[in-house]
Amino acid sequence: MNKRRSRPNWFRIILLSLLVLAAAYINRFVVAEIEPPGVPSPTPTISADTLIAEAQGLYEQGKLLPAIDSYKKAIVSEPDDPATHIMLARVLVFAGQYEEAQTSAEDALLLNPDNSMAFAVRAWALSFQGEYLEAETDIKRALELDPNNALAHAYYVEILIDSYYSGLGSFDGVEKAIEESRVAQALAPDLLETHRARGYVLEATGNYEDAIREYEAAIAINPNIADLYLAMGRNYRILGIYDQAVDAFTRADALNPQDPNPDLLLSRTYATIGEYGKAMQFAESAVANDPADTNLRGNLGVMYYRNAYWPESVKELSYVVKGGLSEDGYEMEFINLAPGSPRVAEYYFTYGLVLARLEQCGEALQIAQLIISRIPADELAVENANEITNRCQQNLEAPPSTPGTDATEAVESTPEATATPSP
Repeated sequence: MNKRRSRPNWFRIILLSLLVLAAAYINRFVVAEIEPPGVPSPTPTISADTLIAEAQGLYEQGKLLPAIDSYKKAIVSEPDDPATHIMLARVLVFAGQYEEAQTSAEDALLLNPDNSMAFAVRAWALSFQGEYLEAETDIKRALELDPNNALAHAYYVEILIDSYYSGLGSFDGVEKAIEESRVAQALAPDLLETHRARGYVLEATGNYEDAIREYEAAIAINPNIADLYLAMGRNYRILGIYDQAVDAFTRADALNPQDPNPDLLLSRTYATIGEYGKAMQFAESAVANDPADTNLRGNLGVMYYRNAYWPESVKELSYVVKGGLSEDGYEMEFINLAPGSPRVAEYYFTYGLVLARLEQCGEALQIAQLIISRIPADELAVENANEITNRCQQNLEAPPSTPGTDATEAVESTPEATATPSP
């Protein structure tokens, strides 16, 4: 009847109690800190100052697109600083993204409507889009807000020169540009944009060797800006130093391979020295970079003509004369034939010449007549129009000759100032 009671196992009780307490601790403090599957772990936030410094370093290395990306990240981190929007706009201009640069400058103006640099950079971006009147209004406002803004004076030089080239500005604008370049020099003689602006006005006034020296000085400050090599190459090309021009354009192409302009200028340079095969290759590369540009199509048509690719030449040059939808799906805008556009005249008379070679004289003679009626003062174009007529007359009398070059050929021409004031 009397059952012996077993003694409690205190070791087991204590162990179980410790396990319960440990489980409660883990459930409350450890499991709560573990993120569920699929949720990304938090990353440290990079400060705007760090991103800006990174962007400036990338810009100095010529890595414009990565620099733009870093500036955009800095703006996301700190959106209310107009200076960052302005820095982004400046790099966007160098990268050829002019509409985006304008937008960034306008964002800065929303934050500070009286920011001189924001007006200056917006003016610069507008000038690259051909909006010279609006650009001049903005640059004057920038200088009203800060007369000692060296960058604004430098940008004003380019706006005035480009306005003159476009036909909107008078030659007085060139003289004003000379004055503005000197003001920029006095305010900031070591600024890249100061040397660039000074080089531009020297180039416009025919002082090509001096212009090259200014562009070289700008390159010494930052050797990774493609546009500076384009400018230097233009001047070497005008001086007939073609090997140096090719080197400069090739460097520009390496720094900004998406830009069709280095390829275009390489194409024209090789054509000038008679290397038509290379000229055609670079013309094709330019079109590949921007297939919707009618001017690039016209240049390609000229190079096809020089290489005796008659049907291909007709196709590309027809976009200049007629416009229309290209085979690769781009809507091409025709370019009107008007005085003062020697390159466009070249496209038209080359189109007429190749039509005559293909015995399509009905249209070829219309082109010849159009040239004579619209640009009678362009001696080269009129001479080629007469050659079109002569060739069509020969076609009536005998079969077309073996493909070769015409007696009259297109030549290079560059805009020149009507006078050359001392820069």
